[in-house]
Amino acid sequence: MIVNDIADGLLRGAQTLTDTVTAPFQPSSIRLGVTGLSRAGKTVFITSLVANLLDRGRMPGLLAASQGHIQSAYLQPQPDDTVPRFDYEAHLGDLTARAPQWPDSTRAISQLRLSLKVQPQGLLGGVTGPRIVHLDIVDYPGEWLLDLALLDKDYATWSAEVLARMQTRSFAAAYLGVASATNGTDRLEEPIAQSLAKSFTDYLHAARADGFYDVTPGRFILPGDLAGSPVLTFAPLPPSDAPRRSLYREMQRRFDAYKSQVVKPFFRDHFSKIDRQVVLVDVLGAINSGPKAVEDMRGGLADILGAFKPGRNAFLSEIFLGKRVEKILFAATKADHLHHSQHPQLTAIIKALTRDARDRAQFAGAQTDALSLAALRATVEETIDHNGTPLDCVRGTLLDTGKQAAFYAGDLPDDPNHLLGPAKAGSDTWLDADYQIMRFAPQPLTLSQGEGPPHIRLDRAAEFLIGDKLR
Repeated sequence: MIVNDIADGLLRGAQTLTDTVTAPFQPSSIRLGVTGLSRAGKTVFITSLVANLLDRGRMPGLLAASQGHIQSAYLQPQPDDTVPRFDYEAHLGDLTARAPQWPDSTRAISQLRLSLKVQPQGLLGGVTGPRIVHLDIVDYPGEWLLDLALLDKDYATWSAEVLARMQTRSFAAAYLGVASATNGTDRLEEPIAQSLAKSFTDYLHAARADGFYDVTPGRFILPGDLAGSPVLTFAPLPPSDAPRRSLYREMQRRFDAYKSQVVKPFFRDHFSKIDRQVVLVDVLGAINSGPKAVEDMRGGLADILGAFKPGRNAFLSEIFLGKRVEKILFAATKADHLHHSQHPQLTAIIKALTRDARDRAQFAGAQTDALSLAALRATVEETIDHNGTPLDCVRGTLLDTGKQAAFYAGDLPDDPNHLLGPAKAGSDTWLDADYQIMRFAPQPLTLSQGEGPPHIRLDRAAEFLIGDKLR
């Protein structure tokens, strides 16, 4: 195992050296990773970002667009032949149809290349003429990213942590009952292993549905072509001094196989090559689920950032350390569910949730930021009279009923600690407020020539993530 790890490292180093040396003689490229925790809107984010880079009329915050430095943009085949293409056209069709609908969520890794012809600024730009910048967007489930934390754990440690969390969750009772009735020292019987794995998978689905984010191993939720394989047929068990060929030892072996055959290849082939990253977060959904979900999200965000290698990509650092993530943006999505008067509070909450992680990344040399956005605006703002008091609301089409409704989510606190305090304390409910969230359907779009879909601060996100490469 150690020899293989060393060989993998040397291979990555050699590939990085080749890429670094040849880079000045090729069009520049940005490899942008897009991930997020469940229901954060990754597919919509990528679709709207690409559409608004192709037609830049709604992108004043992207300086290269507003100043006219981007001459044209066009889609090209992605560079990785073995990675599925992000189905941009189908997803855009869903959002722009006469009866629009939200596209299917991310279930596996995919990629898309958008090439931009950019006129450089300054005297050098007049000499060299336009240059090509390739934006390679890599879309992958956030659950897969959380799996990287498993690389530093053995089976016993992981089992103890998972079982401890389960003790406080009522929906974990079914699995805990199955596990307590199982003797790990017994000889392996495959039907028992499969029953444990199925019950554990049911628990993970229930945890995600209840607003929790610690749903690792992520492939149990999104198995793809690994469904039913031994590498996804294990589950946490209490510690046991079990003999060889016992159930416990087989669970241990399959956990190790999951790390070596699923998690490490993802890191080697995809994640380690990313140099810009956006992490999308459904903060409003977590707040609606309660304090424990918010605290769980905070821990999940810390684990996510811990998976990155933050820092600046200089020539020597790429050769000796491998590619590092230069910029990381945390974005609270669905800002259109709130009146703009509450957007500063939402931004303050996402900044507070990621403060410790962002500080560590900045110390390592990476640039980080956090903001609130809506990749596709599905509501309009409206002020209504409520018992003689004006109430700032948003109006949209409810996803579940198809009816138009004005909605008020509740006043977010000016001080994020009014939310983070009860969350860290493990409170069951918010003591002095009631927060709600509605699911809105996308609105029919009528786009003018040169305009992409309407959004909130998508241009500012693009400026932070790629703006420096377009100058």
